[in-house]
Amino acid sequence: MAGIFAYRCRCCGDIHEGSPSFGFNAPDAYSCLTDEQKDLHGWINDDLCKVTIEEHTDFFIRVILEVPIHGVSEPFLWGVWVSASQKSYERYVETFDAPVKGDGFFGCVSNAIPWYPEARHLATNVYLQTDGGRPLLRLHSGGTDDHPLIHDQENGITMTKAQEIAEFVLHNAT
Repeated sequence: MAGIFAYRCRCCGDIHEGSPSFGFNAPDAYSCLTDEQKDLHGWINDDLCKVTIEEHTDFFIRVILEVPIHGVSEPFLWGVWVSASQKSYERYVETFDAPVKGDGFFGCVSNAIPWYPEARHLATNVYLQTDGGRPLLRLHSGGTDDHPLIHDQENGITMTKAQEIAEFVLHNAT
């Protein structure tokens, strides 16, 4: 039977209960802009983002990347942004309040995820949720040399590794 994740942090001594969940406020392509550039070239809300530079627009959608934790009912959650084509972005906006079951699109991870080697640009499939939740991301796997994040999403992580990642993000990540 799966339990609830809880641990005493080795860094601060606090007890943390519930599976870890970390999110990004924006895709890296937006975050790296100056305030002036954001005003001139960007637009963002809680779920959507656009960056237009020299007549080229990049489109981003906020999604959830789940990593199962062995023996725990709730996964480790990363709230990340993915790039999307203009067509996929417009379809998502069009059906935002009433997603169509089975809808989804291709995208690429648009955030550097702490703890893991460079994860930006990993290919994904994004699946829309009809229950009002954010879309779910599934990383593409490609073989024996898969990125560690792909391996973790497919195979899950131990409670010890979940704690190590959470402590790193809470106390060491910049």
